[in-house]
Amino acid sequence: MPVTDSSIPALLKRRAEQQADTTAFTFLDYGIDPKGFAENLTWAQVYSRACIIAEELKLCGVPGDRVAILAPQGLEYIISFLGALQAGFIAVPLSTPQYGIHDDRVSAVLRDSTPVAILTTSSVVGDVTKYACAQNGQPAPIVIEVDLLDLDAPPQSAELPKLSSGAAYLQYTSGSTRTPAGVIVSHKNVLANVTQSLYGYFGDLSKIPDGSVVSWLPLFHDMGLILGICAPMVAGRRAVLLSPMSFLRRPACWMQLLATTGSSFSAAPNFAFELAVRRTSDEDMEGLDLGDVVGIVSGSERIHAATVRRFTERFAKFNLNPTVVRPSYGLAEATLYVAAPEPGTPPRTVRFDYEHLAAGQARPCTEGTLGTELITYGSPDPSAVRIVDPETMVENPPGTVGEIWVHGDHVAMGYWRKPEQTARVFNAKLVNRVPGTPEGPWLRTGDLGVMSNGELFIMGRIKDLLIVDGRNHYPDDIEATIQEITGGRVAAIAVPDDITEQLVAIIELKRRGASAEEAAHTLRTVKREVTHAISKSHSLRVADLVLVAPGSIPITTSGKIRRSACVERYRSDGFKRLDVSV
Repeated sequence: MPVTDSSIPALLKRRAEQQADTTAFTFLDYGIDPKGFAENLTWAQVYSRACIIAEELKLCGVPGDRVAILAPQGLEYIISFLGALQAGFIAVPLSTPQYGIHDDRVSAVLRDSTPVAILTTSSVVGDVTKYACAQNGQPAPIVIEVDLLDLDAPPQSAELPKLSSGAAYLQYTSGSTRTPAGVIVSHKNVLANVTQSLYGYFGDLSKIPDGSVVSWLPLFHDMGLILGICAPMVAGRRAVLLSPMSFLRRPACWMQLLATTGSSFSAAPNFAFELAVRRTSDEDMEGLDLGDVVGIVSGSERIHAATVRRFTERFAKFNLNPTVVRPSYGLAEATLYVAAPEPGTPPRTVRFDYEHLAAGQARPCTEGTLGTELITYGSPDPSAVRIVDPETMVENPPGTVGEIWVHGDHVAMGYWRKPEQTARVFNAKLVNRVPGTPEGPWLRTGDLGVMSNGELFIMGRIKDLLIVDGRNHYPDDIEATIQEITGGRVAAIAVPDDITEQLVAIIELKRRGASAEEAAHTLRTVKREVTHAISKSHSLRVADLVLVAPGSIPITTSGKIRRSACVERYRSDGFKRLDVSV
């Protein structure tokens, strides 16, 4: 059945009425119990607790005010987010501040959003209170410890909130290319986008199996928020959640949950598939069967075809269907989901001629030519996705690389308090459009893509494009080539000199050898193999290979490489090198 509710609180109220005693959310705490200590909330409990939090918030401000959520991953985070919406406030989902240091991102977001209240828990309130400062002439936000409220008391009222603008929450971008900006996501955006994604993944809402969402993704991140909280509400299914730290400490627990939850659906970025392959043993999976897994979305960062192959081959012996992995493209400015291949199809790749690709043309390889392997994201609705020349605003013909533009009810309202940036990014109009094509407004994603044989392929961010010796190179491609050799995180950056831009690769090395002699041999071998591979695959000379320890490359909260920060750090000799300059 299509979702007809006008808001997230209206949908939650309907779930509480129709599925009152059905378990809505389960949180597994692996810190308390290595097997996972389970806490559950029914839909009725979620709704009741959201109403209690809403009553508390109404003492702090009026509908339309912002409420920041700085709580650990868990059930309190979910009811805090929904409680803010129940009060008619605009939620600002955030991570808890990094322990022991000043968290600049949290400070920047609180300064920008000026919340009237911060929802947190007693376990982290000491760290959170330090950030509850007066901002921009506004008084300091009131800090509320959600777990200390009487959450089991009957709520005084359960009326639906009066929504001041339609805005539900501010999704702050991860800041890989700029300072964080708050994307204004409306209730309508969420309901439309989740519904679109369900059609995209299952073909028909009636085909959604009676299973559960399984997610360790952080709830403050767009993919974690939609998958972990919003999608279960729209689909009327249970969510089984754990913390990102539980996954990172023991990736096998994710695979075990997928096997034991039944008709499970999940999502993760590319690096998680790699971790699951490397750190899940046959003993971990003994007696388990992945045959009931209905889908695992791969998104949030560039998807490597080799990673998908390794994952499906590794778990094939445990009955993982190769059609389960669902490459997906999306971004916070479109709420989340934009495109994915047809349901029931295994991930498919095409190898494109590298020389033509560098010139902005996607031509499948002929026998014996060098190629870049790209994964397809299926055939998106042409009324919702177009490839456009970012300079002329004219739609590109098929096979020509350009900027991905997106249109539809899932496109967010704009950036918080950034009218000029909103106009530039969210209100683009096509020039010389074909009759029947929406004039606008179109969302400029800032991502490079191409339509080839009716299918969408993605190159990466326009701002990250490397121009070396007058030719375009895509850093994701170069990084993928290096990662096949080194296995760790890589950043390919362009550093300008007096004449042109030079290619520099920052490479995190995990294993270097037990002795100084072995370490030196490893460094020499890696440099030789990487230099040769980049020359052969990309016809490029590497100006410098910087070998560093794991954790040296700056990343965003969602794990994306901050390439601009890498350039700054390199130019100021900020990397602690394991090697000497090539």
